[in-house]
Amino acid sequence: MNKLLEVVEYDTITCNSDYIDDSDYKYLDEKIFQNLINFIHEFTTDSEDSDVLNYMRISYKRNVGEIVVAKNYVGLIQMENGFQIQILPKISFSDNEDPQNRETKKIFLKMLRSIKDLPFKSFSNSNLKIDNMNLYEIFINMYLQETRKLIKKGLKSSYVQQEDSLHYYKGKLQVSKHIKSNVIHKEKFFVSYDEFYPNCPENKLIKSTLLKLKNITNSAENSKEIRQLLYAFEMVEPSINYQKDFSNVVINRNNKDYEILIVWSKVFLLNKSFTTFSGKNTSKALLFPMEKVFESYVAQQIKKILQQDEWKVSIQDRGYYLFDEPRKKFAIKPDIVCRKNNRTVIMDTKWKRLINDESKNYGISQSDMYQMYAYSKKYNSSEIWLLYPLNDKMIEKSKIKFSSDDGTIVNIYFVDVANIENSLFDLKNRLEENNQLQ
Repeated sequence: MNKLLEVVEYDTITCNSDYIDDSDYKYLDEKIFQNLINFIHEFTTDSEDSDVLNYMRISYKRNVGEIVVAKNYVGLIQMENGFQIQILPKISFSDNEDPQNRETKKIFLKMLRSIKDLPFKSFSNSNLKIDNMNLYEIFINMYLQETRKLIKKGLKSSYVQQEDSLHYYKGKLQVSKHIKSNVIHKEKFFVSYDEFYPNCPENKLIKSTLLKLKNITNSAENSKEIRQLLYAFEMVEPSINYQKDFSNVVINRNNKDYEILIVWSKVFLLNKSFTTFSGKNTSKALLFPMEKVFESYVAQQIKKILQQDEWKVSIQDRGYYLFDEPRKKFAIKPDIVCRKNNRTVIMDTKWKRLINDESKNYGISQSDMYQMYAYSKKYNSSEIWLLYPLNDKMIEKSKIKFSSDDGTIVNIYFVDVANIENSLFDLKNRLEENNQLQ
């Protein structure tokens, strides 16, 4: 795990050695490049409207040859030969400066914490030496932080049944085993008894995870931390049947502190991912859909900001359908619905880089506009906002809007992901301005 290529969304990957020092391309050795092509073709997704080729696009460029462009999904790919490709989100910065992608990593990890069904809530960026770690090492470090917290609270112990020949009587005598084992040693008793022991499935899985991470980490910091944490698990046997032990773990109020760690253990021990992608066991992908990450991050932040002004903010609002007869069909779920007094504002996020070309509708898809129009009519709202990430080409385009002759207005707003709070406070001010104009 000592070979890594770091790319940002929309970077172009090639195996043409003529472009090895070209700043417009990311170079891969031809054999590794072919492994990446094979990886892309072998991976599938169970989502009806998704195809991995939409996220890792393979194409041909004249004078360059076959190329791969990553977009929409970010994270880490590890191919069967151990080579890793780390894909980071494309985030624009006002000074255009993030040469080592340090700020990009910090912002991306902050974005991940906003997703409800992913275990990223508890880690602290301040505890991570991001500069010296790739994403996989960062994820390992998150796991170690959570394990350290668990140990401070105390490992779970439970009564585990033991059987042994003892010099004293304890528990229940196993008559048949006693006769068989102690024919010569009359002074012993073969008994079964319960012992309060930390050898529960949760602890066994965590120990197995630590042992696996010890073998795969290349970070001296992570390696040192793992060795220290393993001392707390000396009395725990590693799991020998992951699936069985995971099936025996039921999270309740008695083991709530294990919840995040068990999710992470599945990721590391079973090569799980947080996506619907799957492939051969020799390849692994820890990938995150930026559409979902962006949506969750913006929704979390805008809810925090607007609720200060007594807005009621609903995320993934439900209850409306395109058709009601003969029964309700085709549910519509705007990302964000904001209500205040008799006013309803609809917001939808799209992780897409718009282009500065009005003749091409700035790259806004027709289907997205149909969707916004349906929101407007079903929610009886004329205030619709499409939120896109700010990119370098659209910095000067601060106000874009489309108006229909029947009252629907779709406003385009560019969220500065690198300065999310200031950007969304500006959006709040725009809402107030619109209200005054009405």
